[in-house]
Amino acid sequence: MGLTNQSTGVRLLETELKIVRSSPDDKVIALAGNPNVGKSTVFNSLTGLNQHTGNWPGKTVTNAQGRHRHKDKNFILVDIPGTYSLMANSVEEEVARDFICFGNADAIVVVTDATCLERNLNLVLQTLEITDKVVVCVNLIDEAKRKKINVNCSELSKILGIPVVPTIARNYLGLNELMDAVYDIADNRTVTNPVKIIYDEPIEKAIEMIQPEVLKTLGGRINSRWVALRLLENDPSLLRSLDKYLGFNLADDGELVRQLESARDYLTEKGIPTDQLRDKIVTRLVRMAEDISRKIITFEGKVYGNFDRKIDRVLTSRIFGIPIMLGLLALIFWITIEGANVPSGMLADFLFSIEAKLTELFTQAGSPQWLHDILVLGMYRTLAWVVSVMLPPMAIFFPLFTLLEDLGYLPRVAFNLDNFFKRACAHGKQALTMCMGFGCNAAGVIGCRIINSPRERLIAIITNAFVPCNGRFPTLIALSTIFIGGTAGGAFKSLYSTLALTAIVLIGIFMTLLVSRILSKTILKGLPSSFTLELPPYRRPQVGRIIVRSIFDRTLFVLGRAVAIAAPAGMVIWLMANINIGGASLLSYAAGFLDPFGKMIGMDGYILMAFILGLPANEIVIPVLIMSYMSSGSMLELEELEDLRRVLEANGWTWLTGICVMLFSLMHFPCGTTLWTIRKETQSMKWALASFAIPTAAGIIICFIVANAARILGLV
Repeated sequence: MGLTNQSTGVRLLETELKIVRSSPDDKVIALAGNPNVGKSTVFNSLTGLNQHTGNWPGKTVTNAQGRHRHKDKNFILVDIPGTYSLMANSVEEEVARDFICFGNADAIVVVTDATCLERNLNLVLQTLEITDKVVVCVNLIDEAKRKKINVNCSELSKILGIPVVPTIARNYLGLNELMDAVYDIADNRTVTNPVKIIYDEPIEKAIEMIQPEVLKTLGGRINSRWVALRLLENDPSLLRSLDKYLGFNLADDGELVRQLESARDYLTEKGIPTDQLRDKIVTRLVRMAEDISRKIITFEGKVYGNFDRKIDRVLTSRIFGIPIMLGLLALIFWITIEGANVPSGMLADFLFSIEAKLTELFTQAGSPQWLHDILVLGMYRTLAWVVSVMLPPMAIFFPLFTLLEDLGYLPRVAFNLDNFFKRACAHGKQALTMCMGFGCNAAGVIGCRIINSPRERLIAIITNAFVPCNGRFPTLIALSTIFIGGTAGGAFKSLYSTLALTAIVLIGIFMTLLVSRILSKTILKGLPSSFTLELPPYRRPQVGRIIVRSIFDRTLFVLGRAVAIAAPAGMVIWLMANINIGGASLLSYAAGFLDPFGKMIGMDGYILMAFILGLPANEIVIPVLIMSYMSSGSMLELEELEDLRRVLEANGWTWLTGICVMLFSLMHFPCGTTLWTIRKETQSMKWALASFAIPTAAGIIICFIVANAARILGLV
């Protein structure tokens, strides 16, 4: 690259992140911290709605930026990924490290949790090795007091040699004092004297052997002692970043290479080979954090964490953990399904009232009928169905899901299911992404970013489609009511329908585990990676923030992608239903071609065409099917389930057809929005196609077995 100064490298990183300084006096502040310490709460409290999100360059990790004005200066806050370390063991750690090293931040705010400060100090100490422009935010002071934990922030500030500010971010307490400290650090009004971490004598000697050459080569653009330590560790990700942002290529500096080899040989002679050096470094950091904690943390009594442990004995027990988890999930489903009916109907009425007005406008303008039909009956009507069916369930499900997240329950879900996914050679965190898929598979795919291993992340992405999203639930509910519950009648009708729907969900979970194991033994071979699962303390949820975060970050994000795909797809559906050749529509020809194959798997050609045309959004499968059976030129939906039953039975449906359609609805290609998201997340068309083919193949095989077994046994 040939970069010659720090500012050039900085401009490169700022350009990639789209950080726009409205004036040279604007200050860039990075917010760092472990997961679950309230970092996002600090960020949201300071920036309000003046923020936006995106992806880090070339990474599947979200970044958030926001603006805050304090005193006479504008601050650009960058919320870097939550991480336990800066040693680049994961994508998140690499992103966090690179921004702290090369992002030209005027100050780094390390947010910590007052209830578990000892563990958080590890990241604080690692950050201080890179830069002295650090402010420590000790958040959740109220939670610490509730657990009778006292933190002496003044003493901690003296020990670390940097400002330390206690806060309760959710109540905005201490944030003004925090920004005062940030203002002084960023404006060079405060001179810090950060504590120096002294390692074992051989390590210190090895650092001295190469640090002068590192300082000479990099010219003080980055902390030479820290770089020397990382070079001794042989950290390849740091070498890539040094080359990318500073134009430093180790291979080009023969003298440094020779000194580095000598230093490593020296360490080996002293009994510290390269593969053991990191353990020595981590051990020193942990012990130093323990020593500091003993000096600044005191406990009143011995009841710390007692309440949380009592709850966890039930929620994570082998006997009650799984049943409670399934019960909560079922409750969320029930609230989502029941709660979405009325707003979905109201939204549909409103959107279709607009359709009537659009028709009037086209008529008054004298537009040709075909143009009106394509734009209104095709594109707009499809769009209206997608929005009216998707938006209400997502607007209910995502806040409920975020509520469990805010309470601290979701890590317990991963804990309960970790053993199942480990047996499937997958990652325990896949349990969380699978749960998100129940609301929307695209959101579940985005959630796979929490899995560090690229192999296990791909497994989670590919198998996410095996759990039914809110777009498939209308089809599953309608068919389970007609063909399962309808066979019982009376008081048992609702019970049978509920049991059928529950069974479908359990089949989806089973298929997720089965296909995960098959993938891990074939095209994505590997052993499940171990990970430290932190069970955060239970906290009182912030309902207002939950609603805002879930709607803006999840619901509208996913809906926007769905709308972008649904509108052009509506035009394709209309054209296929209305272009006639030889007295039959293209839709009829395509259905006739697929009919023999459809019969083999318990369905027919029109059903398969409905699934294919439903690629933009699963919600439109039933309306397209009704349109096909009733030979209509645009999508229709019947008023009552009994009307739907008569139409389906008149076209040869039996209970077996209903079951096969339910199974195929559970196991077939993801919707267009999800496929688009997979393409974006994996940066690969190959994996997007694999995500299309694998669940579809599974659905075809299962339906073939069920349909032909029923025929052989004479059940139909």
